[in-house]
Amino acid sequence: MVVGPDASISDQVPVGQPPAEAEGPQKAIEGRSLGQIAWRRLKRDKAAMAGGIVIILLILIAIFAPLIVNAWGYDPNSFHQETMDPATQAPTSTFPFGSFDPKHLMGVEPPFGRDIFSRVLYGARISLLIAFLATLLSVIIGATLGVIAGYLGGWVDWVISRAMDLFLAFPILVFAIALAGVIPDKAFGLSGDTLRIVLLIFIIGFFNWGYMARIVRGQTLSLREREFVDAARSLGARSGYILRKELLPNLVAPILIYATLLIPTNILFEAGLSFLGVGIRPPTATWGGMLSEAVRYYTMPHFMFWPGLAIFITVLAFNLFGDGLRDALDPKTR
Repeated sequence: MVVGPDASISDQVPVGQPPAEAEGPQKAIEGRSLGQIAWRRLKRDKAAMAGGIVIILLILIAIFAPLIVNAWGYDPNSFHQETMDPATQAPTSTFPFGSFDPKHLMGVEPPFGRDIFSRVLYGARISLLIAFLATLLSVIIGATLGVIAGYLGGWVDWVISRAMDLFLAFPILVFAIALAGVIPDKAFGLSGDTLRIVLLIFIIGFFNWGYMARIVRGQTLSLREREFVDAARSLGARSGYILRKELLPNLVAPILIYATLLIPTNILFEAGLSFLGVGIRPPTATWGGMLSEAVRYYTMPHFMFWPGLAIFITVLAFNLFGDGLRDALDPKTR
């Protein structure tokens, strides 16, 4: 090495070793969007991911129920008297509490021998359809009124808030029983199961918007004082523009979280109405209706086990996914 008092920096290099090459251009660090950050948090929550997978499977089962039943089941309303014991009129296939019949994976129900597997799958279509559409109706009404009340304030806020209190105090179950009992078999150009489904969606969705509106109103009260809203006002933006472009995009996370948690509540509500006999009428298969019929055959627990398990798994999956989604979108709740 050549080193001396007058040696330059370029001379201070070990003999026989080439000078170090300049480092190449470094790769720019890419930022992550809020959606990507939330997705990374959600993926780390194993319980929420398991709930999400179950939800996807339930939706696929509900959509392709006819194809699945054609491959591994029977028509949900067809009778199979050959599966009934002639002496006791009890089903011979009562899995998991008795014998297993590969032709009837979940056994058959008394007293007609209808295939429980097919009825549970078709019941998923009714329950999920009513729960999703009722939740959508509640979200549309609640989010719209909540953001208007929170942003405008004054007498508008007072009127909408009193309406929230009225609907939150309304005895929905009593009203649903009374309304479902007086509606004829044909009304509003609809009849049969279609009329009952529309009626249940209206009852469950219309009278449950108060919770959504209260949450959205509270979030809007804090957002309307933020700098970006003041900036939009100073630039001459009208109230409609601020509501649509500034406030609603920032309310997507709480709306989505509460909607996810509202779906299992609506599933239970629909099952409860069917259990009480004011939901979808027999012989159409619903989980609540199956539980209502199973009460008379309490000595045959398999009849009650399968629809009860379907409700339990569905509600648990939505609750787990909703909790994980809340933590992913709003880490401050941890």
